[in-house]
Amino acid sequence: MKYSKLAYMFSIPLAVTFGTGCSKFEEINTNPNRTTQASSDMLATDMILNITEGNISDTKGFMQPFLLGKYLTWGEGQENFQYNRLGRTNFDRLTLLRNIKPMVDAASSEELHRSYSGLGHFIRAWQFYQTTMQVGDIPYSEAIKGESDNIIQPRYDAQKGVFLGIINELDSADILFSTGADFRGDPVYGGKADNWRRLANSFQLHVLMQLWKKTGDADLKVIARFKDIVANRPLMRSYADNFALTYNATAGQNYPWSDVPAGSRNSFVKSNYTMLSATLIDPLKAMGDRRLFYYAKPSPVKIAGGKTPSDWDAYLGAEPSDAFPDLQSMRVSKDYSDLNNRYVNLVNAEPVSVFSYQEQQFLLAEAALRGWITGTPAQDYYAAGITNAMKFTAFYTPDVPDYHHNMKIDDAYIQGYVAANALTGSTDNQLKQIITQKYLAGFLHGCNYSAWYEQRRTGYPVFKLNSGTNLNTPTTQFPVRWLYPSNELSYNNKNLDEAIRRQYNNGDNVNEVMWILKD
Repeated sequence: MKYSKLAYMFSIPLAVTFGTGCSKFEEINTNPNRTTQASSDMLATDMILNITEGNISDTKGFMQPFLLGKYLTWGEGQENFQYNRLGRTNFDRLTLLRNIKPMVDAASSEELHRSYSGLGHFIRAWQFYQTTMQVGDIPYSEAIKGESDNIIQPRYDAQKGVFLGIINELDSADILFSTGADFRGDPVYGGKADNWRRLANSFQLHVLMQLWKKTGDADLKVIARFKDIVANRPLMRSYADNFALTYNATAGQNYPWSDVPAGSRNSFVKSNYTMLSATLIDPLKAMGDRRLFYYAKPSPVKIAGGKTPSDWDAYLGAEPSDAFPDLQSMRVSKDYSDLNNRYVNLVNAEPVSVFSYQEQQFLLAEAALRGWITGTPAQDYYAAGITNAMKFTAFYTPDVPDYHHNMKIDDAYIQGYVAANALTGSTDNQLKQIITQKYLAGFLHGCNYSAWYEQRRTGYPVFKLNSGTNLNTPTTQFPVRWLYPSNELSYNNKNLDEAIRRQYNNGDNVNEVMWILKD
């Protein structure tokens, strides 16, 4: 209980009545309509929204990962991500993990204890994964132990150890969810433990694929683990299982780019700051992919020149590496394709996935291509990824001509598209096809820089390097990581310095290659 100046001024009468006065103060200042204790479900809700809604953001923040992934350009000013400048990250996402123990401890039954524990392991794996992917070595084994063990300057674990920890966390989540009960406080899956188990296993496939250069490591056992999960554990079954946030008409819960009601929050829409990129539009056009007509709207200049909205040539992408003044001239000319109006007009244009069934199928296609798994051809997984990606887009798009420009996606079209764009050629060409389809399916989804990480890992899709506009130093290469947080420099410098010297010959540099990227 804090004392104010009034408490000091009236110290004598307060001393006489302290026994009853303090309890009276607390009674008066306690809201009877709000709980004074955090329950398991309240903490679960907060953490699940943090790793979904908190990462997705809205308006300009929503678009930032897609600038780095070269899906679009931004016309308000020269954006660092668009031009490959990476600065310092932070470890803020790790502070969320302090809520896991109280969530688990507050569980009211053994079955719920297992489910909330499984959720805790999944969230730990998710947050540590997103953190290590940005910088390399991070605190793991001693992280979040300030209260329990008085460790306020945690040592950094080598990235291999972090990945082993993430894998073990996801294994634990699988076991716990398999014997746990459905639980409250889940805004994504309605508390269904089976869905969370499937997500944990599918996400582990994603984690293991990041380790494709480490298949010879006896501790990691990458291929064996991958095979075992595919053969023996439940996985996501369709896009209905996507780890996605669904939006609605409630204030503050609208789709991140929605402008409904008009002018509610998205002034960027009216300023036409976004132009879709050639990196996105060119492959859609080259493959006759009708998602073009769902993702984009035609160039007004091309329409004025006689093209129709259903004409492939009415769509034009901007090259994101072009000089900013040139892109501004293109924007002023209006000869480009912007985001489809459905993203602006609908409060729930579509649920935004942070991990999807489509992505899982492309992972399986890549694993089959690499020979990690057998029995099902890579083409079958690849076809399932494309099919679900297209069905997802069609399902969430109302039958309004302005939203699909009379180029509708139906089952017959999907079947023809899959056959026309089947995997073919060398292993590298097939990998390019798989990653390209993953890229196209990820438009305005997977908001943790997933497309950029895939390009960093595989080289696909190819991003144009323009040394005249590249903000990285040197301008002749792309950066491959963020810098460590400034807070760590100030408060955990000794451990950070040791980790940097252990990993990187040239210090904390955006061009230094982290462990997972090394052969």
